[in-house]
Amino acid sequence: MIAVVTVSHGSDEVLRPFLASVAGASRQPLRVVVVDNKPLGSEARAIAAEFGAEYLSDTNRGYGYGINTGVASLHETPAWVLICNPDLVLAPESIDILRAIGESDPSIGAVGPRILNADGTTYASARALPSIRTGVGHALFANVWTSNPWTRRYLQGNGGEPHRRDSGWLSGACLLIRGSTFVELNGFDDSYFMYFEDVDLGYRMQKAGHRCVYEPLAAVTHTGAHSTQAESARMLAAHHESANRFLSRKYHGVLLWPLRQAIAVGLWVRSRFQQRRGTH
Repeated sequence: MIAVVTVSHGSDEVLRPFLASVAGASRQPLRVVVVDNKPLGSEARAIAAEFGAEYLSDTNRGYGYGINTGVASLHETPAWVLICNPDLVLAPESIDILRAIGESDPSIGAVGPRILNADGTTYASARALPSIRTGVGHALFANVWTSNPWTRRYLQGNGGEPHRRDSGWLSGACLLIRGSTFVELNGFDDSYFMYFEDVDLGYRMQKAGHRCVYEPLAAVTHTGAHSTQAESARMLAAHHESANRFLSRKYHGVLLWPLRQAIAVGLWVRSRFQQRRGTH
C-alpha cells in the first residue's frame, strides 16, 4: 500500500487541485488521508470526500503532529508514505518514479522530488544537515552575501543542474518515505511545531543508517503559500526557534554551551534582519 498524507490548515483553495493531481501521480491504488487542523469553517471534509480521501479533524498541534496522526490512522504500516503539503500539484507518475528509486536499494529510507516554484524555478529541497559552521554562517550571511561558502555547502550545490544524489535531509513539503522507516523512527518529532521537523527526521534517518535520495525526474509544483500576512511574523519566529532547537540538541553538553550561544545569537541576528526586510 502507498499512502498519501497531507495536513490542511485553511487550505481549501489549494486542496482540490492537489487531490486532483494525486490520482495521476501513480498507477497503483493510493490511500489518501487529509488531516484538517483548522476545521472551523473549513470545506476540507467535503473536498476530501469528493476525491475519495479519508478525512481527520484535529486541533493544530503542528505539521509533524498532524502527519503522525494521519499515518497512525492507517492502522497498518504502508510500504511507502508520501508526506506532502496541500499547496502542491504532483506531476503525472511522480509517485511511481520516487517509489521505483526507493525500491531499487533497501538502504534508501526516503526519496524527494524536484520541487518547482510557481515561476518554474527549482526550490532547494535537498540540503546538507546543518552543522555549527554551516548553521551560523548561513544564518548570518545568507541574506547579505548569497554566494557565501556556508550557504553553498548547506544547499549542496542546488543552484546547478538537478541530478540524483544523496542528501542530508529532504523537504517535508514533499517526500516519499518507507513506511517501516517512518515507524522505526516514530515519525516526526512533534516538539517542532513548525519547521525543522524534516531536518530532524533526516538527521535521525542518517544516524539509523537510512539514506535520503533526491530524484529530480519526479517533479511537483508549489502553487504558492496560502498563509495570511498576519501569520508571517509568527512563522518567522517559529522557524528560528526550531532551528535553534535542532542545533542545540545536536550539539548538546556543557562544553558546547558557548557554541550553542553563538548559534542562538546568529539566528537572532538573522531573524531581526528578515523582520526588517519583511521576509522569511
